[in-house]
Amino acid sequence: MLAVIEVCGKQYHVKTGDVIKIESKYSNVGEIVKINNIIALYSPHQGDLVKLGDPFIIGSSVKAEVLKQGRDKKILVFKKKRRHNYRRKKGHRQDITILKITDIGDK
Repeated sequence: MLAVIEVCGKQYHVKTGDVIKIESKYSNVGEIVKINNIIALYSPHQGDLVKLGDPFIIGSSVKAEVLKQGRDKKILVFKKKRRHNYRRKKGHRQDITILKITDIGDK
C-alpha cells in the first residue's frame, strides 16, 4: 500500500519500510508516531484501489518510528549589492527528524 501524507506543510509519497527526513522534531528516539494527515491511498494488491481525501482521508493513519533527531547540512545564504560594498553571509541548519514508516492503516 502506498500513501501520500502531509507532515509540516510538505507532502511525502511513502510505503511501508521507507525512511523519510522531515523538518520538525518529535520527542524521543524510538517513539512510534501516528500521522493522520493522509491525502491519498493507493493499493495495487486490491485491484488498483485509489482513495482520495477532501482534504484528508478520515479514519486512516500512518505509523512511523523515530530513528534519529539532529540537524541537516548547513545552507549558506549570501547577499550582495554590487558597487555598494554590501556583502552578508549567513549559515542555517534545519532541525530534522528521520522517520521509518512501519505501517499504513486503512479502515
